[in-house]
Amino acid sequence: MKNIVWTRIDDRLIHGQVMTQWIQHADANEVVIIDDGVAKDAFIQMIMKSSVPAKINLEIFNVADGIDYLKGEDDGKKILVLVKTPGVLVALADAGVKLESVNVGGIGAKAGRKTLYKNISTSEAENQDLRNLIDKGIKVFFRVVVSDSEELVEKYV
Repeated sequence: MKNIVWTRIDDRLIHGQVMTQWIQHADANEVVIIDDGVAKDAFIQMIMKSSVPAKINLEIFNVADGIDYLKGEDDGKKILVLVKTPGVLVALADAGVKLESVNVGGIGAKAGRKTLYKNISTSEAENQDLRNLIDKGIKVFFRVVVSDSEELVEKYV
């Protein structure tokens, strides 16, 4: 199994805060994005790859290939996993990818979602996915920026 040092739900995926704070906080040297849509979009991938510092490896997978990659042999990389929604992490956990904790950092408002915590909005299906992760024994917490303290999601879903 690969060495996952941080797992974050952030629908923006690659952005300044991830590049300047979360990678350093997690002491990661590889970012793995798991998203079916991004995995099909060569233009978005090019933009993301150009936004990552040269010393950080970036891998982008659809869910099935992401599961295979993360279940592969530990190669010494310290991986920060980024996904847009909690459902992807349920799929990973159900497939045997070991997730110890999940940082819920950014899920924006849109139709069908209600504010859950600060700037984080979820649908009922996403709340069920968060409960599913918690029920699997995974610590799930809000932490929007590195300087925030952790707030357990179970109090809100």
